[in-house]
Amino acid sequence: MEQQKPQVDPYSKYNAQSSMLSKIIFTSRWLQLPIYLGLIVVQGIYAYKFLKSLWHLIINVNTMDSETIMLAVLNLIDVVMIANLLVMVTLGGYEIFVSKLKTRNHPDQPEWMSHVNATVLKVKLSMSIISISSIHLLQTFVNAARIPEKTIMWELFLHFGFLVSAIALAYTDKILYSTSHKNH
Repeated sequence: MEQQKPQVDPYSKYNAQSSMLSKIIFTSRWLQLPIYLGLIVVQGIYAYKFLKSLWHLIINVNTMDSETIMLAVLNLIDVVMIANLLVMVTLGGYEIFVSKLKTRNHPDQPEWMSHVNATVLKVKLSMSIISISSIHLLQTFVNAARIPEKTIMWELFLHFGFLVSAIALAYTDKILYSTSHKNH
């Protein structure tokens, strides 16, 4: 009886290389970890800046006029909004692109984390950027007498650009969402 030779799959070497390449690409997402850790450090910097500005407001409140107090408060709100943006990018980005956070059913888990995806994150980021830009515009208008007209104009154009971008993102997501639901 003649023994049959096992057949050699001509694609086995290709499949092994492809599998290894897939593993490398998949694992490369962890290269973002230092970036997200860096954003946590930046949050600490903003917390320090907030406390320093708050302390300055507290110890100087009796010597400040209403306009100066309002500008100080707007500055504090600006710092808070940027810190919120950092939290959204850090938590949402890590959860979407790196690995799942093990926070399910945790009593402190932010509500938005239960349904975070790239679309939700884009919308939240767009709204945060527009809100931060609005605070800057408000600060500019309070100081309008001391700011060149050209600077005010450019800030308005920039804010308008943020608005148009957010609308374009929302419209694109709407088209993609409706197209994907028609196909399923």
